[in-house]
Amino acid sequence: MAGGRLAWPRLVLLGDSITQGSFENGGWGAAIASRLVRKCDVLNRGLSGYNTKWARIVLPKIISQPTNQETIAAVVVFFGANDSSLKGVNPVQHVPLAEYGENLNHIIQYLKSMGICEEKMIMITPPPLDESSWEKECIAKGKKLDRCNSVTKEYAEACVKVATECGTDVLDLWTLMQIENQDFSSYLLDGLHLSERGNKFLETHLWPLLEKRTESLPLLLPQWRDIDDLNSQVNLLL
Repeated sequence: MAGGRLAWPRLVLLGDSITQGSFENGGWGAAIASRLVRKCDVLNRGLSGYNTKWARIVLPKIISQPTNQETIAAVVVFFGANDSSLKGVNPVQHVPLAEYGENLNHIIQYLKSMGICEEKMIMITPPPLDESSWEKECIAKGKKLDRCNSVTKEYAEACVKVATECGTDVLDLWTLMQIENQDFSSYLLDGLHLSERGNKFLETHLWPLLEKRTESLPLLLPQWRDIDDLNSQVNLLL
Protein backbone atom coordinates (compact mmCIF):
# COMPACT_ATOMS: atom_id res chain seq x y z
CA MET A 1 0.00 0.00 0.00
CA ALA A 2 1.36 3.43 -0.95
CA GLY A 3 2.81 5.16 2.09
CA GLY A 4 2.35 2.06 4.29
CA ARG A 5 4.98 0.02 6.09
CA LEU A 6 7.11 -2.05 3.76
CA ALA A 7 7.07 -5.71 4.79
CA TRP A 8 10.46 -7.33 4.27
CA PRO A 9 10.54 -11.13 3.84
CA ARG A 10 12.43 -12.90 6.59
CA LEU A 11 15.04 -15.64 6.65
CA VAL A 12 15.29 -17.08 10.16
CA LEU A 13 18.43 -18.86 11.38
CA LEU A 14 17.69 -21.17 14.34
CA GLY A 15 20.54 -22.88 16.12
CA ASP A 16 23.11 -22.92 18.89
CA SER A 17 26.41 -21.03 19.30
CA ILE A 18 27.52 -21.91 15.76
CA THR A 19 24.53 -19.88 14.59
CA GLN A 20 24.73 -17.20 17.28
CA GLY A 21 28.31 -16.45 16.25
CA SER A 22 27.53 -16.53 12.53
CA PHE A 23 27.23 -12.74 12.29
CA GLU A 24 30.77 -12.20 13.51
CA ASN A 25 33.50 -11.15 11.09
CA GLY A 26 33.77 -13.86 8.44
CA GLY A 27 30.67 -15.64 9.72
CA TRP A 28 28.37 -17.67 7.48
CA GLY A 29 25.25 -15.80 8.62
CA ALA A 30 26.79 -12.44 7.86
CA ALA A 31 27.77 -13.66 4.39
CA ILE A 32 24.21 -14.83 3.70
CA ALA A 33 22.80 -11.53 5.00
CA SER A 34 25.15 -9.63 2.69
CA ARG A 35 23.89 -11.61 -0.31
CA LEU A 36 20.28 -10.77 0.58
CA VAL A 37 20.58 -7.07 1.40
CA ARG A 38 17.41 -5.21 0.32
CA LYS A 39 15.69 -8.46 -0.55
CA CYS A 40 15.26 -10.19 2.77
CA ASP A 41 15.87 -9.64 6.50
CA VAL A 42 18.16 -12.33 7.89
CA LEU A 43 17.32 -12.87 11.56
CA ASN A 44 19.94 -14.53 13.75
CA ARG A 45 18.15 -16.57 16.39
CA GLY A 46 21.14 -18.62 17.46
CA LEU A 47 21.16 -19.50 21.16
CA SER A 48 24.59 -20.42 22.49
CA GLY A 49 24.64 -23.66 24.44
CA TYR A 50 21.08 -24.65 23.55
CA ASN A 51 19.99 -28.13 22.56
CA THR A 52 16.81 -29.21 20.79
CA LYS A 53 15.01 -29.86 24.10
CA TRP A 54 15.28 -26.19 25.04
CA ALA A 55 14.85 -24.97 21.48
CA ARG A 56 11.43 -26.58 21.08
CA ILE A 57 10.29 -24.91 24.32
CA VAL A 58 11.29 -21.38 23.27
CA LEU A 59 10.41 -21.74 19.59
CA PRO A 60 6.94 -20.14 19.99
CA LYS A 61 8.68 -17.06 21.42
CA ILE A 62 10.82 -16.82 18.28
CA ILE A 63 8.33 -17.65 15.53
CA SER A 64 4.64 -17.05 16.07
CA GLN A 65 1.69 -16.77 13.70
CA PRO A 66 2.76 -14.26 11.01
CA THR A 67 0.50 -11.42 9.98
CA ASN A 68 -0.85 -11.21 6.44
CA GLN A 69 1.91 -8.76 5.50
CA GLU A 70 4.79 -10.84 6.85
CA THR A 71 6.35 -13.64 4.86
CA ILE A 72 8.97 -16.23 5.76
CA ALA A 73 11.35 -16.89 2.88
CA ALA A 74 13.11 -19.76 4.66
CA VAL A 75 14.04 -21.18 8.04
CA VAL A 76 17.40 -22.82 8.73
CA VAL A 77 17.47 -25.26 11.67
CA PHE A 78 20.98 -26.08 12.92
CA PHE A 79 21.15 -28.07 16.18
CA GLY A 80 23.02 -31.12 17.38
CA ALA A 81 26.46 -30.02 18.55
CA ASN A 82 25.20 -29.77 22.14
CA ASP A 83 22.63 -32.58 21.99
CA SER A 84 25.44 -34.99 21.15
CA SER A 85 27.38 -34.21 24.33
CA LEU A 86 28.28 -37.34 26.27
CA LYS A 87 25.69 -38.03 28.95
CA GLY A 88 28.20 -39.20 31.55
CA VAL A 89 30.32 -36.08 31.21
CA ASN A 90 27.86 -33.36 30.15
CA PRO A 91 24.37 -34.48 31.24
CA VAL A 92 22.98 -30.92 31.21
CA GLN A 93 23.33 -30.36 27.46
CA HIS A 94 23.04 -34.01 26.44
CA VAL A 95 19.84 -35.10 24.70
CA PRO A 96 19.31 -38.83 24.01
CA LEU A 97 19.54 -39.69 20.33
CA ALA A 98 15.90 -40.75 19.95
CA GLU A 99 14.69 -37.63 21.75
CA TYR A 100 16.89 -35.49 19.49
CA GLY A 101 15.10 -36.90 16.45
CA GLU A 102 11.72 -36.36 18.08
CA ASN A 103 12.62 -32.77 18.91
CA LEU A 104 13.67 -32.02 15.34
CA ASN A 105 10.42 -33.51 14.10
CA HIS A 106 8.49 -31.39 16.60
CA ILE A 107 10.28 -28.24 15.38
CA ILE A 108 9.37 -29.07 11.79
CA GLN A 109 5.74 -29.76 12.67
CA TYR A 110 5.51 -26.54 14.68
CA LEU A 111 6.87 -24.50 11.76
CA LYS A 112 4.30 -26.15 9.49
CA SER A 113 1.55 -25.16 11.93
CA MET A 114 2.74 -21.57 11.54
CA GLY A 115 2.16 -21.78 7.79
CA ILE A 116 5.80 -22.47 6.88
CA CYS A 117 5.88 -25.35 4.40
CA GLU A 118 8.58 -28.03 4.21
CA GLU A 119 9.99 -26.45 1.05
CA LYS A 120 11.00 -23.39 3.09
CA MET A 121 12.93 -25.39 5.70
CA ILE A 122 16.59 -26.40 5.63
CA MET A 123 18.07 -28.67 8.29
CA ILE A 124 21.82 -28.68 8.98
CA THR A 125 23.58 -31.53 10.76
CA PRO A 126 26.22 -30.81 13.38
CA PRO A 127 29.73 -30.56 11.94
CA PRO A 128 32.34 -33.20 12.74
CA LEU A 129 34.27 -32.88 16.00
CA ASP A 130 38.05 -32.60 16.17
CA GLU A 131 38.48 -34.44 19.46
CA SER A 132 42.11 -33.53 20.11
CA SER A 133 41.48 -29.79 19.77
CA TRP A 134 38.22 -29.86 21.73
CA GLU A 135 39.82 -31.91 24.50
CA LYS A 136 42.38 -29.14 24.99
CA GLU A 137 39.51 -26.66 25.38
CA CYS A 138 37.82 -28.92 27.92
CA ILE A 139 41.01 -29.47 29.93
CA ALA A 140 41.67 -25.71 29.99
CA LYS A 141 38.29 -25.35 31.71
CA GLY A 142 39.04 -28.15 34.18
CA LYS A 143 36.74 -30.61 32.44
CA LYS A 144 37.00 -33.93 30.64
CA LEU A 145 36.40 -34.40 26.92
CA ASP A 146 32.60 -34.25 26.69
CA ARG A 147 32.01 -35.07 23.01
CA CYS A 148 33.32 -37.53 20.44
CA ASN A 149 33.06 -37.58 16.67
CA SER A 150 31.58 -41.07 16.41
CA VAL A 151 28.65 -39.99 18.56
CA THR A 152 28.24 -36.76 16.62
CA LYS A 153 27.97 -38.93 13.51
CA GLU A 154 24.92 -40.68 14.98
CA TYR A 155 23.20 -37.35 15.59
CA ALA A 156 24.05 -36.15 12.08
CA GLU A 157 22.52 -39.33 10.68
CA ALA A 158 19.41 -38.81 12.81
CA CYS A 159 19.08 -35.26 11.47
CA VAL A 160 19.30 -36.51 7.88
CA LYS A 161 16.72 -39.21 8.63
CA VAL A 162 14.19 -36.78 10.12
CA ALA A 163 14.65 -34.29 7.28
CA THR A 164 14.20 -37.02 4.67
CA GLU A 165 11.08 -38.38 6.34
CA CYS A 166 9.58 -34.90 6.74
CA GLY A 167 10.43 -33.76 3.22
CA THR A 168 12.78 -30.90 4.05
CA ASP A 169 16.17 -30.17 2.53
CA VAL A 170 19.16 -31.13 4.66
CA LEU A 171 22.79 -30.08 4.53
CA ASP A 172 24.88 -32.94 5.91
CA LEU A 173 27.78 -30.89 7.18
CA TRP A 174 29.27 -33.81 9.11
CA THR A 175 29.70 -35.82 5.92
CA LEU A 176 30.60 -32.96 3.59
CA MET A 177 33.53 -31.87 5.75
CA GLN A 178 34.97 -35.38 5.72
CA ILE A 179 34.50 -36.39 2.09
CA GLU A 180 37.29 -38.72 0.96
CA ASN A 181 38.69 -38.69 4.51
CA GLN A 182 39.90 -35.13 4.15
CA ASP A 183 41.43 -33.42 7.17
CA PHE A 184 38.60 -31.27 8.48
CA SER A 185 40.48 -29.74 11.42
CA SER A 186 41.04 -26.44 9.56
CA TYR A 187 37.27 -26.00 9.34
CA LEU A 188 37.08 -25.77 13.13
CA LEU A 189 38.33 -23.02 15.42
CA ASP A 190 38.56 -25.04 18.62
CA GLY A 191 37.51 -28.48 17.53
CA LEU A 192 33.79 -27.70 17.78
CA HIS A 193 32.99 -24.22 16.48
CA LEU A 194 33.64 -23.14 12.90
CA SER A 195 36.81 -21.34 11.88
CA GLU A 196 36.76 -18.67 9.18
CA ARG A 197 37.41 -21.41 6.62
CA GLY A 198 34.62 -23.50 8.11
CA ASN A 199 32.21 -20.57 7.98
CA LYS A 200 33.04 -20.08 4.31
CA PHE A 201 32.60 -23.80 3.67
CA LEU A 202 29.13 -23.75 5.23
CA GLU A 203 28.07 -20.57 3.45
CA THR A 204 29.24 -21.93 0.10
CA HIS A 205 27.16 -25.10 0.48
CA LEU A 206 24.14 -23.44 2.09
CA TRP A 207 23.74 -20.59 -0.39
CA PRO A 208 22.54 -22.72 -3.35
CA LEU A 209 19.71 -24.04 -1.17
CA LEU A 210 18.78 -20.55 -0.02
CA GLU A 211 19.16 -19.05 -3.47
CA LYS A 212 16.37 -21.30 -4.76
CA ARG A 213 14.10 -19.89 -2.07
CA THR A 214 15.03 -16.22 -2.51
CA GLU A 215 15.94 -15.69 -6.17
CA SER A 216 12.42 -14.54 -7.03
CA LEU A 217 12.35 -11.91 -4.29
CA PRO A 218 12.43 -8.39 -5.74
CA LEU A 219 14.89 -5.72 -4.72
CA LEU A 220 13.07 -3.58 -2.18
CA LEU A 221 12.78 0.13 -2.94
CA PRO A 222 14.15 1.64 -6.15
CA GLN A 223 17.83 1.96 -6.96
CA TRP A 224 18.86 5.56 -6.46
CA ARG A 225 19.63 5.95 -10.17
CA ASP A 226 16.01 5.04 -10.95
CA ILE A 227 14.50 7.69 -8.72
CA ASP A 228 12.93 10.64 -10.51
CA ASP A 229 14.17 13.44 -8.28
CA LEU A 230 11.48 15.83 -9.55
CA ASN A 231 8.81 13.37 -8.45
CA SER A 232 10.64 11.51 -5.69
CA GLN A 233 7.80 11.89 -3.17
CA VAL A 234 5.51 9.96 -5.51
CA ASN A 235 8.23 7.70 -6.91
CA LEU A 236 9.29 6.38 -3.50
CA LEU A 237 5.78 5.87 -2.14
CA LEU A 238 4.52 3.66 -4.96
